[in-house]
Amino acid sequence: MKLIRYGKAGKEKTGIIIDGIKYDTSAFGEDYTEQFFENDGLERLKKFVEGNRDSLTKVNDDERLGSCIARPSKIICIGLNYALHAKETGASIPKEPIIFFKSTTALCGPNDDVVIPKNSKKTDWEVELAVIIGKKCSYVEEGKAMDYVAGYALHNDYSEREFQIERGGQWVKGKSCDTFAPLGPFLATKEEIENPNNLNLWLKVNGVKLQDSTTSDFIFNVQQVVSYLSQFMTLLPGDVISTGTPAGVGLGMKPEPWYLKAGDVVELGIDGLGTSKQTAVAYSKG
Repeated sequence: MKLIRYGKAGKEKTGIIIDGIKYDTSAFGEDYTEQFFENDGLERLKKFVEGNRDSLTKVNDDERLGSCIARPSKIICIGLNYALHAKETGASIPKEPIIFFKSTTALCGPNDDVVIPKNSKKTDWEVELAVIIGKKCSYVEEGKAMDYVAGYALHNDYSEREFQIERGGQWVKGKSCDTFAPLGPFLATKEEIENPNNLNLWLKVNGVKLQDSTTSDFIFNVQQVVSYLSQFMTLLPGDVISTGTPAGVGLGMKPEPWYLKAGDVVELGIDGLGTSKQTAVAYSKG
C-alpha cells in the first residue's frame, strides 16, 4: 500500500494511492499515528480499502500533500552512512552508526517550501531513505529487524551547516529548523520495496543533478541500523529513521561549498518512493 496525508497544514486528511490514483480514506476514522501503527492499523486499513473500494472518493491532484505520517515520537538520523559521502567531507568511515535527532517540528509536506532559517548562511540538502517503524522495538537482532519495519518514504534531511558544525554542541541544532524534514509523497509499505538496501536515489538543485547514488553504498544497511538503534532506545510505532545521505551535498562541493538561497528549487526522488520538490524561501516573521 501507499499511504498519503493531504490538505491544509495541521488539518490533513488520510488517503491511499491505488494504481497511481489518490483516494480519500477519512471514513476509516484514524490518522496515521503511533496508535495507528501500534494497533495493526496497516492490516485494518487494507481490509477497509478492500471492503469499500467502490465507494472511495478521489483526491484532486491539486491538493497539498502533507507528511505521509502524523508527527512521530522521534526522528532519528544516521550520519555519514554512505562511504562516498564520508570521503567527500573528509571524515573517517565510522566504526559504528553515528546517531543524531531531528526535531519532530521540522516535519512538513513533501512539496512545501523550505524556509531558510533566520541568520542562516549555509542551508544544505540531503536526499535520504526514511524507514518507518511498525511496532515497538527493543534489543532486536539484525535477522529479525525487518519484522519491525512498516515501510519507507523519501526524506530530505535539510541541514544548516553553520548551526550544525560551527556553533558547538550536537548536530540537532542544524537539523531541526521548521520545514527541514519534508517526508513523502507517500509511505510505501515494506512489501512494495523489494530491497531497501539497493535503491537509486537522486537530488537536483535548479535542474542540476548533484546527488546520484544507491543505497548499496550504505556503510550500515537498514537491518543493521534498526537493530543498532534498538540497543540504545525503544523504537515506537511510527518512528522515523533517516538513513543518511550520499555524496553530492553542498558542504562537499569543490573547490568550495555552496548553499541554498531564496528562489532555488530542490527536486529529489528514490526508486519506488516517488519524488518531491521544495522551493527555498527566506525566513520572514509571520
